[in-house]
Parts: sequence; structure tokens; C-alpha cells
Amino acid sequence: MIKRVITANCDQIEPTSVKEYEQAGGLRGLKKALKMTPREIIREVKQSNLRGRGGAGYPTGSKWEQLLNIKGTPKYIVANADEGEPGTFKDKLLLEKDPLRVLEGMIIAGYVFQAKKGYLYLRGEYAFLEKLLLEALAELEEAGYLGENILKTDFSFAIEIHLGAGAYICGENSALLNSLEGKIGRPRVKPPHLAEVGLYGQPTLVNNVETFACIPTIVEQGGKKYAAWGTAASGGTKLVCLSGHIARPGVYEVPFGLTLRDLIFDLGGGPRERKIKFYHLGGQSGPCGFLHQLDTPYCYQALKEVGLSVGSGAIVVLDESVCVLDYLKQVTEFFRHESCGKCTPCREGNKQLFFLLEKLTRGEGSKEDLKLIKRLSNLLRTASFCGLGRSATRALDTCWEHLETEILAHLDKHCPAGVCFAQGGRN
Repeated sequence: MIKRVITANCDQIEPTSVKEYEQAGGLRGLKKALKMTPREIIREVKQSNLRGRGGAGYPTGSKWEQLLNIKGTPKYIVANADEGEPGTFKDKLLLEKDPLRVLEGMIIAGYVFQAKKGYLYLRGEYAFLEKLLLEALAELEEAGYLGENILKTDFSFAIEIHLGAGAYICGENSALLNSLEGKIGRPRVKPPHLAEVGLYGQPTLVNNVETFACIPTIVEQGGKKYAAWGTAASGGTKLVCLSGHIARPGVYEVPFGLTLRDLIFDLGGGPRERKIKFYHLGGQSGPCGFLHQLDTPYCYQALKEVGLSVGSGAIVVLDESVCVLDYLKQVTEFFRHESCGKCTPCREGNKQLFFLLEKLTRGEGSKEDLKLIKRLSNLLRTASFCGLGRSATRALDTCWEHLETEILAHLDKHCPAGVCFAQGGRN
């Protein structure tokens, strides 16, 4: 059930040792790539059916091909390590246990686009990883895999680590680039797209840490072999983060195609004590799933067909001790805090949604409040400037659809989970 491909070296080698990484098969992808043309490499990436692992799920090969066809130079390579989605800790595992794999993927991308400079944007809360990453970069440069004339070729490439300041919005690629440039981390108007006008106004590739980690394997073993580990709609493997009310939380690398039931019950061991009520997929910006959807294959297309999504790979399990309304209030509080404030729908909408949900959990809500919540949810979804506001109510919308009875019970000052009105509860 577990398929260790990009996590094969984790806890098996010294993370910054190039020698041990080579002995484990590392850097073969880069050596092979340097004998290929950029279009040959992109052909393998397209055949791999790899989709961006940061959350959006855009086909990586198509993204690379679009950038290759843009004539502007210089081009920049950026790794998005601003892993701020709650319930998501897969990139931390890769950066902590096998950073050389991620950096190798970035170097291959640098070669494809003849870039001279790459940046790894590390979230502020991961500052403790900076020293380790700098050691890994120094080891690669000393061994001739980074810097001037890599492996005695005409290709030169450098990578810089850039620390963020802990803003969730900087997980959005254009906000991340603004932060890299020393500006306020707020999203940009698109078009123009980042492939055309990215870092410092130049064509830029921004990929997630996990995406870059897949590249060396795809180049070395071939795109078709990588794709065969997954499904027709989702190539390869995926790092899944299990947390919440579950017996065996952690990061698991699995081939696409397993069901949600396989992941939660077989890998995660199911809930620790009580029965599952629902589960939150892909981080706070993702939809919630329910018991009747457990047999859905974990695959971009299959999940989409039932209103769910892979997102960042997070699966937070919630048991029957959780009040869905109280949980939604906490989710909304997160977005209220993390909104960058650039647009009114998101800045004010999340604030008002939190106020209304809090009223309901205090037993002071009305039917008119419920109508207003629905209107605000629609407003955020359709009028917000960026994906933060547009996805802030996905959990709310899906829970409303499937657990409406529990939400409505609060109008009568009754919390089915016994959380909201119990002495010593959250309120």
C-alpha cells in the first residue's frame, strides 16, 4: 500500500551528505538530464502525468512547456516551501530528511530553462531548517553539482534560501514572489501570468517542494514508469498527511488510486476512540468529506467528481466529539486572521462570518443569520481577489450540505456534540 519513491531516503541517509545521497541513487537524474535537451526532459515530465503537489494540481509538464516557449531572459526557478496549510507537513519531511532530492529537482529545472538563479522560499516557522539547507547547498557546490560549470558543463546555477515571515497568503505564488522582492506579500493581478512576468518582472517557474522532489525520479526512470504508479488521471505517488482523531498520524507516500477508506482506516488505523463524523481534505481551504464518500479513490479526477479534492495532501479526521459548527468557527477564525486585507470581500467577509458563527455557537443565532451566512459565503466565493477568499468557505459549504441538521440544532440552543453549551465549553 505504501510506495516509497520520493521518501525512500528519509531516515536512511544523512540528509546533507552528497556521498550517501549518491550511494542511494541520488543525482542520477541530474547527470542524465545534462545529456538531454530541455524538450526531451519536458516530454518525460508530461508523460509522467505529474500534477503540481502544492494544491492547485496543474499539470507540471504543461506548465514547464509554457515557460520554455517564452523567450524572455533571465528566467528564475522558485521552490514554494511556504507550507502554511493547516494539517500539512509533507514538505517539512522532505526538507528535513532528504533536502538534496528537492535541490536536485530545482537544478534540473534550472538546466531546462537555462536559469542562473533559483530561490527556495522557506516559511518563517521552518527557520530551524535553514542551517541544514545551507549545509546541503554547500555540499552540492563542493561536489560540483551546483555553482559554476556544473559537472564541467557550460551550465551554471545557484540557489538561495529566503525566509518568509509566517504569512499564510505567501503560499500563493504571486504573493510569494512579491515577498521575495521585499514587497508586501499580497497576490498580483493575473494575467500577466508568472511564466511571463514573475520574479523581478522576468519569466519564472514556481513549483511546490514535493513537485521538485519528483523530478529526479521522473528523469532517471522515465515518465511512463512514474505515471504507471498512479491512475490515468493522477500519475505517480502522493505524500498524504494524516492527523486529527486518528490512531497513526503521520506522512505516508502512497500511489494514487487507493480509497479514502484505505488511507484513513488501513494506514491511519481509524479514529482513536469514537466514530468518524467527517474529515477535512487538502487543508483549511479544502472541502470536508463524509462517511458515504469514504470509498472514493484518492485521485484528482475521482475526488473532483464527488465534490472533494486532493489539495495539499492533508487529511484531518474529526470524530463525533467535534461540533461541526464550532469547527467551522475555528476555520473561519483562521482565514480572518490570515487574510492579507487587500480585497473587501475577504477582509470583511471572513470577519462577519466569524461573528455570525460565534453567535450561533452561543445560542444567539437566528434564521436570518443563517441566510446571511449563505450570502456571505457566496460573496467570498465569487468576488474575492485571490484563492484565499474564494476557498475560505469550502468547508462551510460542504458541511452545510451534509450536516445541516446539526447546524440548525443550534437555533434551539442544542449542540448534538455537547460542545457549544456545555459548562466549560469553548464559549
